[in-house]
Amino acid sequence: MVELLLKAKADVNIRSSYKCCRCTALHCATWSGQEAVVKLLLEAKADVNVRNSHQRTALHWAAQNENERVVKLLLKAKSDVNMGDGYGRTALYWAAIGGHLAVFKLLEAKADVIVKTVCGWPALHCAAYNGHLAVVKLLLEAEVDVDIEDNIRKTALHRAARGGHEEVVKSLLETKADINVKDNHGWTAVHWAAQNKHEAVVKLLLEAEADINVEIIVEG
Repeated sequence: MVELLLKAKADVNIRSSYKCCRCTALHCATWSGQEAVVKLLLEAKADVNVRNSHQRTALHWAAQNENERVVKLLLKAKSDVNMGDGYGRTALYWAAIGGHLAVFKLLEAKADVIVKTVCGWPALHCAAYNGHLAVVKLLLEAEVDVDIEDNIRKTALHRAARGGHEEVVKSLLETKADINVKDNHGWTAVHWAAQNKHEAVVKLLLEAEADINVEIIVEG
């Protein structure tokens, strides 16, 4: 049916009228993982970088949905791998937060691995917070600064400790993460692990000589 419509000169880049979406056919085909349809639309000169109402491109959705084959098609069609959505989240962000390793590897080869979201989160924070050890290791191998901070001065170690991800914490410490770095409230990783009842992570941080006497900032 899509092929028939394209032969009849259907506008391949027309957007839906639904204000909360404003998607093109390429967005829809990507979201539902229809590789053959994506290929047809790209051959018909679909705009690979067109954004919907949330400023998301087809590549964002393909990365989020872990569709490796569609990601390959979009990259071949020159999709902008560093384009952010309305919150500054790139395709690499979506692959990192989901732990989609194969997709992440495809994107990492072309992407800026330290680009941050509007909130200042780089891919390393996303992967660390969600416990995706393999993605964390790839980023560290790419020489991403292990102590890179977000907008409230949290590092990947803060994020991993808060989430209770022991193996990620180990990997970050092995890469010489600053164990006593403070966020905007003066909290270190051991504060976050303790508050969230992650005993194994607290023990790990103490063994690595975390300072348990760091004072936090109490407002009000």
